[in-house]
Amino acid sequence: MVIIENLHKKFGRNQVLSGVDLTITDGGIFAVLGPNGSGKTTLIKSVLGMVIPDKGTITVLGESIKKSSDYRHKIDYLPQIANFPSNLRVKELIKMIKDLRKATNEDERLIQLFKLEPFLDKKLGNLSGGTKQKVNLVLTFMFDSPLIILDEPTTGLDPISLIRLKDLIKVEKAKGKTILITSHIMSFVEEISDEIVFILEGKIYFKGSIQKLKTKTDQPDFEHAIASILTDNHA
Repeated sequence: MVIIENLHKKFGRNQVLSGVDLTITDGGIFAVLGPNGSGKTTLIKSVLGMVIPDKGTITVLGESIKKSSDYRHKIDYLPQIANFPSNLRVKELIKMIKDLRKATNEDERLIQLFKLEPFLDKKLGNLSGGTKQKVNLVLTFMFDSPLIILDEPTTGLDPISLIRLKDLIKVEKAKGKTILITSHIMSFVEEISDEIVFILEGKIYFKGSIQKLKTKTDQPDFEHAIASILTDNHA
């Protein structure tokens, strides 16, 4: 599904990615974790073609991303911060995105799921952060693509919406999709993920199940395992 080989990226003097090798197979939920500045966002944006690596290759869905941008149409992406045009109404934004990508009726189900009906005629600039995130989720999940990338999807969500998001992600996984998630909420990651990809100082420090991570760090629970990695590497 996603194959990354010897990926390097430097911004000025700052070496952000230092020879990343990573294979994400078909189907499953993969949490990409790491401290701030570890290279998570740069890695994801490289896969999306939003950052051009200095060195290395990326293959998505069997295509080298250097040869064509068509692969992007098979990815649903939720950015960490959604910068919507503030003067557009919610329903206008949804229609615009559908016109740009392809016809779908899935938005209707997602609007009901996240209880967005009362907000459809409201301007995006007048919405709360949590409501904007629900709109963001509708735009992400309404196209039924095989690869989904979610950057901090829980931001601003109330507890009920968070439950609905988790259920939605599990339904998409059951369809055989591959889902990459970044999150700072460890309880969410632990509940939802099949595998952890931990990036540290621009390299893959660990890839595997949460149980394997706990064994590797000799810690009783997931949060302590993560803390152990950070402590050991900053001692």
